[in-house]
Amino acid sequence: MEQKREAIPYSEGLKDVYGEQAGIGHQINQVGQQGRALATNLMGLICTGENFKRAHKQVKANKGCAGVDQMPVGDFAGWYIKEGEALIERLHSGSYLPQAVKRAKIRKPNGGERLLGIPTVTDRIIQQAISQVLSPLYERQFSEHSYGFREGRNAHQALRRASEYVADGYEIVVDLDLKDFFDEVNHDRLMNRLRQSIRDITLLRLIRKYLQSGILIDGVMSQRTAGTPQGSPLSPLLSNIVLDEMDKELEKRGHKFVRYADDCNIFVRTRRAGERVEQSISNFIQDKLKLKVNAEKSKVCYVNETKFLGYTIQRIGTLTIAEKSLDKLKDKVRETTRRNRGRSLEQVLAELNSILRGWLQYFRYANCYRVLRDIDSWIRRKLRCYRLKQCRRVKTVQAFLKSLGVDSWQSWILALSGKGWWRKANCPQVNQAMNNLWFSKQGLYCLTLNYDLLNNYLKPPCTKVCPVV
Repeated sequence: MEQKREAIPYSEGLKDVYGEQAGIGHQINQVGQQGRALATNLMGLICTGENFKRAHKQVKANKGCAGVDQMPVGDFAGWYIKEGEALIERLHSGSYLPQAVKRAKIRKPNGGERLLGIPTVTDRIIQQAISQVLSPLYERQFSEHSYGFREGRNAHQALRRASEYVADGYEIVVDLDLKDFFDEVNHDRLMNRLRQSIRDITLLRLIRKYLQSGILIDGVMSQRTAGTPQGSPLSPLLSNIVLDEMDKELEKRGHKFVRYADDCNIFVRTRRAGERVEQSISNFIQDKLKLKVNAEKSKVCYVNETKFLGYTIQRIGTLTIAEKSLDKLKDKVRETTRRNRGRSLEQVLAELNSILRGWLQYFRYANCYRVLRDIDSWIRRKLRCYRLKQCRRVKTVQAFLKSLGVDSWQSWILALSGKGWWRKANCPQVNQAMNNLWFSKQGLYCLTLNYDLLNNYLKPPCTKVCPVV
């Protein structure tokens, strides 16, 4: 009779599947180095307590909501103490059945909707544990031109590579758009790709179960026959495995290209070459990969006529911020400074600073000083309008302006004005009262000031691509 496997507590040390004392990081690294040598007993690595602990930490950091079972992430540790042993046994025996995925919708910037799948916390942690073990195995196989969802790689590196191609004269881009990629992945082709590197039958069956797990939409269960739910911890790795086949085809043809997740740009010298490449690769994607190319959104154009990862690459290789990215930021600022929110200025500034800090951190390599200066000015006017509206009455507005150093008669002129709040916010009296120094004392994050600091103290990925303004 097979010996019963026990769930290893988080606090205890590890033993690998062969009984030797070793860290999970060392074992996973061995998987990447030895390829198929350890690929026959991957479930042993996946189900270790330390791997589950890392997976739980990652899922908890992502701050996702509960799935169909309504269990929040914070309750998993207590649940695992009671049920962990049975869970590990079911995973090893292959009897574990994933729960249904809850369907959610989020709005796209262009007005459409993106469908997300929200697995239960238990399934998210299991999938994250699988991903942590499989990623080193596949990392050595993936293309150098792939940058999305890979350890040690990011969007800025993808932009640097793309900018280098453009600076070398490849200023025509084939911008491929895969239609509903995460919903169109062919399960049989994906499983065949997985079998080429994985010999653990139990793990393969578990992944197949996750691919085919039901979707709960408005209380009605439906079966999934294709696709990987966007929002699942395992989906990024599976998407890279699917699209790595396209990467290898592009490499074989000698193309200059950059891929980040399902966003792929191919760089050529002439429009005629771009049209030929678009037709050829579209046929490969549809006939070989069984995926759909969105002909309406895919295009061949100069690089500065489209966007890539929120940036626009100019024809000399420099980076600027795409118009849609600016519009998206302004929409967030408008929502945060909406005058009927009933929040204090301190609360609004705290929310706004978080948005601006993260946004500038991503777009710090763009040549955008003048753009940031205009945005800063616009944000200050939005905040002046917000603060004036909080005063409400004429006398309160006058007293507020006077307290900030505006002459009494000037403050009365503004307070008694019949202008709307937005027009008042741009009057000389208000600009004098709530000037740049006042906002600095309130703690407002200044884009232009911090852009200069980032360019002075952070080395750009490429001085040719990301010049200091």
